[in-house]
Amino acid sequence: MTGICTGRVAVVTGAGRGLGRAHALALAAEGAAVVVNDLGVAADGAGGSAGPARQVVEEIRAHGGRAVAHTGDITTDDGARSLVTTALDTFGRLDALVNNAGFLRDRMLVNLAEDDWDAVMRVHLKGHFLPLRHAAAHWRAETKAGRTPDARVVNTSSGAGLLGSVGQANYSAAKAGVLGLTLVAAAELARYGVQVNALAPAARTRMTERTFASTMAPVEGAFDAMAPENVSPLVVWLAAADSAGVTGRVFEAEGGRITVMEGWRPGPTLDKGARWSPTEAGEAARGLLAAAEPARPVYGAS
Repeated sequence: MTGICTGRVAVVTGAGRGLGRAHALALAAEGAAVVVNDLGVAADGAGGSAGPARQVVEEIRAHGGRAVAHTGDITTDDGARSLVTTALDTFGRLDALVNNAGFLRDRMLVNLAEDDWDAVMRVHLKGHFLPLRHAAAHWRAETKAGRTPDARVVNTSSGAGLLGSVGQANYSAAKAGVLGLTLVAAAELARYGVQVNALAPAARTRMTERTFASTMAPVEGAFDAMAPENVSPLVVWLAAADSAGVTGRVFEAEGGRITVMEGWRPGPTLDKGARWSPTEAGEAARGLLAAAEPARPVYGAS
């Protein structure tokens, strides 16, 4: 198979269903050998099965591609290490890491249990950090050995991480953390030939079917704007050598739309040159807010 990822090896976490599956298939279609990671859990993280990962591997191989399943838990150090080792032992190299694994434990803040908070932080944030750390250690070793990689990392954030989402305090906080991790990793890993970017996708998956149930049903014969496969072309390009020079950026992708997101930037400012009194500070803040762009509403806010 040939394409813009020919000769490259990509790891995709959470690749047994939804967006991860679409990414894995699209990477393989463009020539990449793919490590398909998935625990096969339910939408809330319960249970587990090797079936989803193996099924995606079979799909890739049926179309002439190369793939191997990895069913380890990438939120543990051993599982994340074995993920990287699987790529190296099976295909001899690692060129791209697509961090995508996740699940939901949605509750309003006052009903959000500590276990629900910890579980979502573990899979979304720690599940990004540990694979990234082990992949980065490999790429650093390659650089020190005189073989500077041309490597890529694509992290998965969310509109909830950009704006917040009512009923998803844990998920929003974790996905905002992914953005911070992306920016730091892009700065730190550039010296090792690694580019790191983040994506905030919108698509029809198990995680979103209840949220968008009224707007997500595809119309026969029309463009299915919520299909996960619409997001994957950008992921493939970000994982390819063609994306040279693009790092530390955040994209939104939905249907046929791609948006470069522009994060926190200084807006109106006022410097007194001395300490403010509380009243003065309040007056200054109100004046600055009047001159600033209005904040975008949190998803689900009335």
